[in-house]
Amino acid sequence: MITVTRPRILVVGAGFAGVGCVRRLERRLSPDEAEITLVTPSSYQLYLPLLPQVASGVLTPQSIAVSLRRSRRYRTRIIPGGAIGVDLAAKVCVVRTITDKIVNEPYDYIVLAPGSITRTFDIPGLTDHAYGMKTLAEATYLRDHVISQLDLADASQDPDERAARLQFVVVGGGYAGTETAACLQMLTHNAVKRYPRIDPSLIKWHLIDIAPRLMPELGEKLGDDAQKILRKRGIDISLGVSIAKAGPEEVTFTDGRVIPTRTLIWTAGVVASPLIGTLGAETVRGRLAVTAEMNLPGHDGVFALGDAAAVPDVAKDEEGAVCPPTAQHAMRQGKVVADNVIAALREKPLRPYKHKDLGLVVDLGGRDAVSKPIGIELKGLPAMAVARGYHWSALRTNVAKTRVMTNWLLNAVAGDDFVRTGFLSRSPAKLKDFELVHAYLTPEQLREQVGGKGPAEETSG
Repeated sequence: MITVTRPRILVVGAGFAGVGCVRRLERRLSPDEAEITLVTPSSYQLYLPLLPQVASGVLTPQSIAVSLRRSRRYRTRIIPGGAIGVDLAAKVCVVRTITDKIVNEPYDYIVLAPGSITRTFDIPGLTDHAYGMKTLAEATYLRDHVISQLDLADASQDPDERAARLQFVVVGGGYAGTETAACLQMLTHNAVKRYPRIDPSLIKWHLIDIAPRLMPELGEKLGDDAQKILRKRGIDISLGVSIAKAGPEEVTFTDGRVIPTRTLIWTAGVVASPLIGTLGAETVRGRLAVTAEMNLPGHDGVFALGDAAAVPDVAKDEEGAVCPPTAQHAMRQGKVVADNVIAALREKPLRPYKHKDLGLVVDLGGRDAVSKPIGIELKGLPAMAVARGYHWSALRTNVAKTRVMTNWLLNAVAGDDFVRTGFLSRSPAKLKDFELVHAYLTPEQLREQVGGKGPAEETSG
């Protein structure tokens, strides 16, 4: 009797890229064509662009955590854990489950979409004292932390302590940092009427970036408009400046200023997941070097996309141009990779990833926003409508759309609630507690775990 085994497709990561790929595979493959498995530590897809609104309390955490059990068709097997190594020669992915069990997951086709982690530098005290804004837990904790600073400042009899607790520093002038500073500043601004013992002039937000401009992708005019909006709201913007060192009660800027603060938020970019380093393959600035079809040269059945892959940007004439790590690209790449996996499965030609830019949206909280849809520059209410309309339409389920819309309407009518949930209040929640860069396997550990040729041996042969 001959046993027919279905090809095994393994997708690593449940971000925009991974979930987009899985959804398309489920739609376009019949159940007997392949077995689909998804590796992710979370049972949801996080809609990252709205994370600052969770930190500011405009949205509840559940509203932007789209359940995989709702958005998938129940064909995909989900392994609750994180991939910590891939042996390309043995075609095995090593997974650490959420119970810390190490398992080997064999595959015939693998789609690597592990995303990225926060980019940090060798700055004294940074990972010990800074808060990140990359995960749902970090955003939720940050909201509790900011409200606790208001509570403690209101109760304090020490003017120096009160002033320090009411100063907040955000590092990173990209979309994440700018929106985080804008949304949280609005939260603390609205708090004044609820905290009568706090002098509003003591609440100070600092947004700094080593680059000469905020969000340079917006262009000079819209970038300047965003700066004017933020400065008008009292946010101190310093460009060409970064952090020299961080302590528990103060932060030193590279221009020599020392800011007494209990809140340092680090959003200065991302780097590819450390999983990519376990492959022993060529990288471009830490991202896996792939073809325009998003497959790994020299390895049949290996695809990579999203933040972890340097996907050539064929829409640009510039040599060596790669697609930036944005949600817009990840969602589109997921569909193309799924089609290419199916094409490889059916022995048909692959197609390259080519995109048309839809534009950019930046929600600065309240009625403030700047947007550039299909090249049209907008600010104020029209920009806010475009930004929120785009985010709302990009949510994958009607339940998520309903929750987000309800949250927006409720916040517009009732305003902010200054409630600390107590989430992680007894646990550390700094950068070092979330970026588990030491959890990944070395080439030697990978060879030992799989029991075959590891990436180092394979590459040398």
